[in-house]
Formats: sequence, C-alpha cells, structure tokens
Amino acid sequence: MNKIDELALATIEYNAGDPKRIQHTTKVHAYASLIGKCEGLDETTLFVLESAALVHDVGIRASEKKYGYQNGKLQEQEGPAVARELLTRIGGYTAPQIERICWLVAHHHTYHVCEDLDYQILIEADYIVNLYEDNVSQTAIDTIRRNIFKTKNGLRIFDNLFGHRA
Repeated sequence: MNKIDELALATIEYNAGDPKRIQHTTKVHAYASLIGKCEGLDETTLFVLESAALVHDVGIRASEKKYGYQNGKLQEQEGPAVARELLTRIGGYTAPQIERICWLVAHHHTYHVCEDLDYQILIEADYIVNLYEDNVSQTAIDTIRRNIFKTKNGLRIFDNLFGHRA
C-alpha cells in the first residue's frame, strides 16, 4: 500500500462515524489529484498536494472538541497539529514535506496569499466540493469563479460542473 492510501485510510478512521466529512475529504482529494496531474505537477509536489487534500479538514473535529464549534479560521489553527500527528504516525514523510502539508492545512481558508500552484489547486478542489455540498447561489458561484479560480484545469472542471462557459 502506498503512503497516499495509508493516509486516506487514517483520515477515514480519524473521521469514523462522520460519512459526510469522509465523503468531503475523498472528493477534495480526487479533484486535487486530478487538477494537479493535469497541471503537470512534479511527483513530489503532487504527493504533498494529495496528502494535504486528505488532511485539509482534520482541524474540524479538533475545533469542535476544543471550542464547541468550528469555522475556517479554527480549522486552520487546529488542523496542522492533527495533520502532523497523522503524517508522523504513518511515516515515510520528510520533514520538509510535513512542514509544507501543515502549512497548506493552516492556510486552506486564506485566499489572498495564494501564490504557489499546489496551494491554488487545494483551494480550487475544496471550493469545487464545497460549492456543490453547500448548495451555493449562482451569484456566489459566479463571484467565486471570477475571484478564486486560476488554473486551466480547475476552471475546466468548475465550468463543466456549474454550467459556465468561458
């Protein structure tokens, strides 16, 4: 079994009993992987992106336990420690890979500093899934497309899902 599969199973176990959260995570991972491959990410960057996609929301449960609720900022605050623990327990990740994954988890709801392709793809994949799951209005969808999406293949998937034509 490869590390991505091990991490996927560990994340599923971490979120046991919460099928909605597990489904969200697996969908974000699938879109991040697809966009990353289509955008030509190198093998190491794709590995980090896929890992980050699998643990991007692990801060939700930690936030709910610690504060009694969760939001994007608390996810960013609480997620890196949980992600680090999962990655360390699985093993096979270098220190720089763990740091990058934790950084991505700590910023996946911070959209104004998006400069790196792995970061951009993670945000796009999470938005693709959230827009559908949250039944967002067409006006919000149009705004998010215009302001958030930058990758050719993220836009391609977005447009096919939500009926936009460039």
